[in-house]
Amino acid sequence: MDAGKVQVRPAATVAPVASPLALPGLIVQGMRPRQWTKNLLCAAALVMANRFRDGASDLRMLLCIALFCALSGTVYLLNDSLDVEQDRLHPTKRFRPIASGRLPVRVAQVTGIVICLVSLLIGLVLGVSFFEAAVAYMALQLGYVFYLKHEVLLDVFAIALGYVIRAAAGAVAIAVTISPWLYICTILGGLFLALGKRRGELIELNDVAKDHRRNLGEYSLDLVDQLITIVSASTIAAYSIYTFSASNLPGNHQMMITVPFAVYGLFRYLYLVHQHGAGASPEEVLLRDRHLQVCIVLWAIIAMVIVGGAGHGS
Repeated sequence: MDAGKVQVRPAATVAPVASPLALPGLIVQGMRPRQWTKNLLCAAALVMANRFRDGASDLRMLLCIALFCALSGTVYLLNDSLDVEQDRLHPTKRFRPIASGRLPVRVAQVTGIVICLVSLLIGLVLGVSFFEAAVAYMALQLGYVFYLKHEVLLDVFAIALGYVIRAAAGAVAIAVTISPWLYICTILGGLFLALGKRRGELIELNDVAKDHRRNLGEYSLDLVDQLITIVSASTIAAYSIYTFSASNLPGNHQMMITVPFAVYGLFRYLYLVHQHGAGASPEEVLLRDRHLQVCIVLWAIIAMVIVGGAGHGS
């Protein structure tokens, strides 16, 4: 077997259903809390609109992030309940609660529906606009789970659009308007991560990638690498323009100081994708790589100092 490629093992033996006391923990595990880091993107508006020192806005943003964690978690429960047979053929996904058999499919589906409905109702506290954004997010995710994830290119655009909706939901949650350039940067960054994920899956699954998901047979490493090159260059250009042209940012263009951090973050992620095949799980890259963590923290600190020091709001 070639280095860096994982051979798909035979399906794991299905484990017995867990005891009722263990089900809540398995439900939380099935909601993939390690992937909730993506929902921190909701807070972009809080930083860029200089509202992070406002107590009311901070509380509303915490609720916004919590609701998106709950909503995204219900999508994972539904997705895994539909893909249970394919996941049992995957080298790592076969250990997930539903694929392993410990969490019954019906329990996961009913729980996911209940959590989703309750979360949407609570979202009304943040206003009708936030509720509409949350409904749009769920509609997109359901479209992805049932159809879009099987369609080449549309799958990565759906993932990227999910990031855009998160950013928009964060903005409406605290009633601010942010630059359209931030949305452009967000969708380009989302495409970058989604393509990195597809590249990692192609390497991890090798020749049986199409057996796990049929659209993976339509991708090739050459195609994905070309698309990543285009998107990464476009992301750097868009973010650079955003830092000195957005009306809600300081007019002294000091936000351009953050450009090297954004470029380093992209380069570091590309390095990990190519050297370690880490792109299949972007959230794992963020949680494990100290360089990326330091880069993001420094970017956030510098951005808050610059925006806060200039006294800019929405």
